[in-house]
Amino acid sequence: MLVYLSQGLLLGGAAAAQPGPFQAYLLSQTLQNGWRGTLWAAFAPLLSDGPIIFLVLFVLTRLPDGFLVGLQIVGGFFLLYLARKAFLALRHTAVPVAEPLETKRFNIFEAALMNALGPGPYIFWATIAGPILLTSWRQSADLGLSFLVGFYGALIGGFMAFVVLFAVAKQLDPRVSRLLALFSAAALLGFGLYQLWQGGTAVIGQ
Repeated sequence: MLVYLSQGLLLGGAAAAQPGPFQAYLLSQTLQNGWRGTLWAAFAPLLSDGPIIFLVLFVLTRLPDGFLVGLQIVGGFFLLYLARKAFLALRHTAVPVAEPLETKRFNIFEAALMNALGPGPYIFWATIAGPILLTSWRQSADLGLSFLVGFYGALIGGFMAFVVLFAVAKQLDPRVSRLLALFSAAALLGFGLYQLWQGGTAVIGQ
């Protein structure tokens, strides 16, 4: 059990530390809404990854390659939408002290949707985490659960640490806050354009 728990912890920690669109989204939300509201978004993989794991392990292998390409293009446009929101937020320097519960719930569902519309989780579960989960689950349900607990414990914990870290950083200097906001918006824009470029290249090559 410790072997699969350790594998989950290592993979979850590595996924949380790797720069990507989800981290850029967390940074943008932290700067706009504060760390308390954004912490909810760190739990988004728990909402999005369940269907993703099911699709990868039971459905995705039977679908044409164009499914992932289409998903990548849709995700690229959604990232551009999030980038636009982040750039518009740069006009406002004040950060709200508290946000309504409805907004917090929207943030976590928005984050889950963004995670589900990117090819990264599907590729990760199809090539790395999926085979480990299947191997451990076939031996024992406890082993499979230990891998999932380790993975999501490290992944969500890493995301929460990321949110708190940048929340502290933006308190140091207002210029730091604006620079981080600009960086997060540019990162979302860049990831969105990159996904659209990859998807468009795949469509042209077919």
